[in-house]
This record gives sequence, structure tokens and C-alpha cells, in this order.
Amino acid sequence: MYKARIRLAYRIVIDNTSIITWDKYVWEDTFKEYLMQNQQFNSKENPKNTFRELLAENEKASQLHYLVGIVASGYVAQLKGNFHRVKDVLGNNYLPFTNYQLDIVNSDITDELKHKIGITFYSPLLTLMDIIEGCYLISKNCEDSNGLETLMFPVQPQLSICYYQKNTGNNDFKNENSESN
Repeated sequence: MYKARIRLAYRIVIDNTSIITWDKYVWEDTFKEYLMQNQQFNSKENPKNTFRELLAENEKASQLHYLVGIVASGYVAQLKGNFHRVKDVLGNNYLPFTNYQLDIVNSDITDELKHKIGITFYSPLLTLMDIIEGCYLISKNCEDSNGLETLMFPVQPQLSICYYQKNTGNNDFKNENSESN
């Protein structure tokens, strides 16, 4: 018997100190895109240098999260649905993800070193069997069956349950695997 259907979220923050090559490319390209896209929200008469200042001045600038996030889609596609920084306890399987969301933590058009973004990766719907010794015992299978193949992912910083539906004992989970978060 399982406890719930869940969706996991894992967040990374990328800035100028990131050392992973993938992160560096994403950081560079998102900054370039930010410079281009911010022009449509920034005032020519009284330009704002930082993203936070721009948001305070023009609430439509919140669209920059999405617009800048588009440039990261090619890099995210390279991961082929598995986030390799989150391994199961055996080191054999990686956190599966079906979508992501990029947000601008801050940026400054006059200083690229202040550019900082966050990317949150969302798993597909998973079956939570239990939490054992600090690990999520989950299955990728969400159909009711007599037995399930399981994986164990350690509970860790930046990994969170972002969707939880308690098992009520009936079959109300059958068609939810395609549900978006």
C-alpha cells in the first residue's frame, strides 16, 4: 500500500561562481537574453539597472522570467528528462523531470557578475511508498498493482515534495499521471 502520489521539485541557483560547464553556458546565455529582453520593459528616460528595480517600476517586467527562460530550453533538452545531480541511493538512476521553470533571482544591466537565476525541475507524478532512513522510497509507476519497482532518493537540500495527494484507498489516481503541476 502506498502513502501518496507526489511530484518532486529540485532547484538549482546559477550565478557567476558556478563551476559546472552546463551552468556556465546557461548563465552566459540567460544574461545575454536578459539584456535584450529588458529593453522592452525598461524606460529610456529613466532606465533601471537591476531587475528588482525594474520590477518595482514596471510590473509587466515579471514576464522576463518566462522570456529569459526560453533561452534555457535547449540546455534543458540536453538533460533528456533526467537531472543527473540527484542520484538514487545506488547511484544508478537520476531524478526524472518533465518540466522546469526558470526565475531571475536578480540581474544588473551594468554588471553581469550580479546576474543570478534559479531553475526548478519538476518530476512526473510518482508513487510515494514511504520515507525510510532519510530517503524517499518512490516508484515511477502510478498504476495500482501487486508490486512496484522502487527507487530511493535521499532527502536533501533543494529537493522538495511540491505536490502531494494522499492515498484514500480508492482508484482516484488512475488518470493523473498526465496532470501538469
